[in-house]
Amino acid sequence: MNLLGSSKELAENKLILLYIIDKINIPVSNLHVTKIILENRFMNYFFLQQFLNELCDNNLLECNVLNDKTYYIITRRGKETLSYFLNLIPPGIKASIDNTISSIKKAIKNETHVTAEYLPESENEYVVSCKIQEDNFTLIDLKVTVGSKHDARAICDSWKKNPQEIYQEIISCLIRKRE
Repeated sequence: MNLLGSSKELAENKLILLYIIDKINIPVSNLHVTKIILENRFMNYFFLQQFLNELCDNNLLECNVLNDKTYYIITRRGKETLSYFLNLIPPGIKASIDNTISSIKKAIKNETHVTAEYLPESENEYVVSCKIQEDNFTLIDLKVTVGSKHDARAICDSWKKNPQEIYQEIISCLIRKRE
């Protein structure tokens, strides 16, 4: 057996990370992931950081650095992989994560604020402001002008319900190479 353990343990630990990040469903900082993993004694710090890097290298997680903080979001490929191998996570660990996920999300949301609001500029013009803030800095601040109140409300509702996915799509779109 190698230093890190069996290949089954390696796969299990990576799936645990994917499961946690998927369940949180908002961009999650390295600090929060580390805290969750260490408090629950799922793995040690050094293996955790190695596994996060490997998951990013394999495009199962997307890693973004903003203001010297690293954030993770699960990719579509990560979600697919997780769905195929979800049964490899021991039921006790999955239950432990499921039981604590709401308090974890609440703690993160207390530090991470997702807001979306709109203001009329004129009869046919609404400025929609969507924002994700964590601690004392802004992760993303998006303002867009739309032509109807209906569109403004739809954007706000979508942002509040799907901040991780929309954030991921915006970042992916902005960093995609164009010719």
